[in-house]
Amino acid sequence: MRGRDRVVRRIATTIVIGLAVTTAPAAAATGAPGRPGCSDARFSWLAGFDDPATPDELDRVGVLRVGSSWARNVLVLSPGTSAGAGYFRPLAEDIVRRTRCTWQVWSVERRENRLEDHTVLDAVKRGTVTQQQFFDYYLGWATNPAITDHFVPVPDAAVGFARGWGMNVEIEDLHRVVRAAGAHGRRVVLGGHSLGGSITTAYATWDFNGRPGARELSGLVYIDGGSNPTPISPEQATQALQSLTNGTPWLAFGGIPTPFLGLFSMTGSTSTVTAPNERSLAQDFPLLPPNLKPPVPATNEAQFGFSVDTDTAPPNLRAAHVHAGQLAAAGDPRGWDPAGDITPIQRYARMLSGTGLSGVDGSAWYHPLRLTIDAGAVAAGNPNPAQQILDVKATHGADLGRHLPIYAFGAALGGQGVLDAARALAGQSGIPDRRLTLVDRAGTYAHNDPNSAAPHNEFLDTLIPFLTRTGH
Repeated sequence: MRGRDRVVRRIATTIVIGLAVTTAPAAAATGAPGRPGCSDARFSWLAGFDDPATPDELDRVGVLRVGSSWARNVLVLSPGTSAGAGYFRPLAEDIVRRTRCTWQVWSVERRENRLEDHTVLDAVKRGTVTQQQFFDYYLGWATNPAITDHFVPVPDAAVGFARGWGMNVEIEDLHRVVRAAGAHGRRVVLGGHSLGGSITTAYATWDFNGRPGARELSGLVYIDGGSNPTPISPEQATQALQSLTNGTPWLAFGGIPTPFLGLFSMTGSTSTVTAPNERSLAQDFPLLPPNLKPPVPATNEAQFGFSVDTDTAPPNLRAAHVHAGQLAAAGDPRGWDPAGDITPIQRYARMLSGTGLSGVDGSAWYHPLRLTIDAGAVAAGNPNPAQQILDVKATHGADLGRHLPIYAFGAALGGQGVLDAARALAGQSGIPDRRLTLVDRAGTYAHNDPNSAAPHNEFLDTLIPFLTRTGH
């Protein structure tokens, strides 16, 4: 087990990890002046890649569309590790508003999120169940056998096919999304946060019948993530596959086993939105790691803030960090003080909860370990032995075209490495420096601040001019 953990840690260092059948009901419209429905949010599942090992009902890829369907430009965003489509909704609304509805934003929901059970989550969002019922359904049952009506985790034995949900399945699913986004002559820019950055590079350099995926794109956006040009070794790739064959299909994010990291994220964020001032039920829950619990009785909002803020959240969960404030100086239960930090805690909670959306949240409860393993072989689209072992086809790193614009924002987790990876990718294809927008805020922005900071956000301040130059 120690050997397997070392391999997974080594793979994780080659990428910047991040944070997850029918059309879901649309969120309420918040149209911009003069553009009715400009910021509508609509979610649906599309037909995905027909993976032979996967049941047909799971061969789907979801899309949360924010903005007008009449927009001539689409920014497609892939979330990071253990994140879902709802994560990008507040950011997407900001982009649509600041581009005056000339851009639509599509947020990708990976196929693994179809395994989630949203029945009681949707009910608490509607206000039709209590906070206690909500907590008991998803977490309380794990330590209280008297709770018989509850969420049932998906057994590993029932989803052995998920061991094959690596980069090949992900890129083929994403190909369907990009094709749909580019219909009717729309211009498509592809981007991603954290692991979504590695996915972005994989797509742009992927071999689609001899042509790189970048041929369908008008630009690339990296949000504190990207692909390290140095791949994992063939030995590491082989060992990782062997360990995966004999183990769980899922990644244990921050050492917290699946699906509990996703459940902690979803319940904590949702309770923060729906009952911010009530005393936290999670604080007394035995399975919540002690380092996520405030030292005094706290509200739901304070419990959530304590577990994600840079000053109090544990280092092993750096990929969940934001600058959000601190525990209030007084109160019983203790509340949350924003303390002038850049990310409003309610905004971050809405991102992870999927507030206003039915059947969708911003947390992924099941993240395929194979996808993280494969990301280590992308290597800026350069062929290498690990790609052959893992069936990764990111081989067109030198064929992106000299005119492809690239934007990269480095925050605390990726930092300068994100900018270096973007510059290396551009250099392989002869893309000149004037086509690059590189922003380093590693000293002031935590990993999730680029997507959550408000009302002032340096990421948006530099992204919007990039999109304006890139679009129609």
